[in-house]
Amino acid sequence: MRKYLNGGNIPLAVAVFLATDNYDYDSETLSATSLIKPLRQLILSSRVPQEDALVDISNLVKSRLGNAIHDGIERAWLDNYDLAMKHLGYPERLISRVKVNPTDEQLKLFPDAVPVYLEQRMHKSILGKKISGKFDFVAEGQVEDFKSTSVFTYVNNTKEDDYILQGSIYRWLDPKKITSDQMRIHFIFMDFQASRSREPGYPANQVLSVPYKLMSLEATEAYVSKRIHLIDFYKDAPEDQLPLCTDKELWRKAPHWKYYKNPEKMSRSTKNFDTAQEAYARQAADKSVGIVVERPGEVVACKYCPGYSLCSQKDTLIADGSLII
Repeated sequence: MRKYLNGGNIPLAVAVFLATDNYDYDSETLSATSLIKPLRQLILSSRVPQEDALVDISNLVKSRLGNAIHDGIERAWLDNYDLAMKHLGYPERLISRVKVNPTDEQLKLFPDAVPVYLEQRMHKSILGKKISGKFDFVAEGQVEDFKSTSVFTYVNNTKEDDYILQGSIYRWLDPKKITSDQMRIHFIFMDFQASRSREPGYPANQVLSVPYKLMSLEATEAYVSKRIHLIDFYKDAPEDQLPLCTDKELWRKAPHWKYYKNPEKMSRSTKNFDTAQEAYARQAADKSVGIVVERPGEVVACKYCPGYSLCSQKDTLIADGSLII
């Protein structure tokens, strides 16, 4: 039985919400999301004893809010899509054609139907493994995913490859339902500031839809096969022989340079710079009396990794100042 910690003494009214997980995990399969996780994280997380895998509910706020948004969208389509579409001004001739989660038999009876599928789990076997995936939304053959996230994630485009891989695996799992070679991510920005919407690169609205080109079915199967081989190869390997997470997998931020005008007083930098050129220009302007110290970009992903307790890479990152706990 899963157990949670409540180290922040979150009130019971909210704690019950945070300690509720309705996701239909399938322990007998490799999920699409697992296949795209860093190999070190995937393998180490499976080795953590259950009694050591306690999660503090204060770290689940973002994910639970995201789940609540998904659940709300699903309920709206299951219970209210026709009335909502009418209120949005769609014609009755179109609304009547929409069929939510139709069976094959229903589609035969209504050949002009516009099928909409919600939260459907798919399965496929390959190389002795069973792969599963559960998409958010499919309409007219296009897979669509809802991402409640930060503006930073969108502006810095940190997860484009993951989105494409996940969508491609979904299409590979069920190319009958998902026929389009394009997917859409519907971003819902949790920290959107309307006052910044005219800034270059900043999203114009709190909800933004972005298309992505999917991989071919052949390339996707090759990726899945390669990942299965790597997982099998490393599943019993000693921790120190597992591939290290890359800077991208670590969500490493950009490095910065600290300038200290007085090298004898290093407790606080005189000024921080985003580039080495700026830092050394300041040093030169001060007749080279100061020093410049490069600080590696901070890594973030380790704080959310279920294999954290068993990972020696995180110890190295803490030691060099990259990971701040």
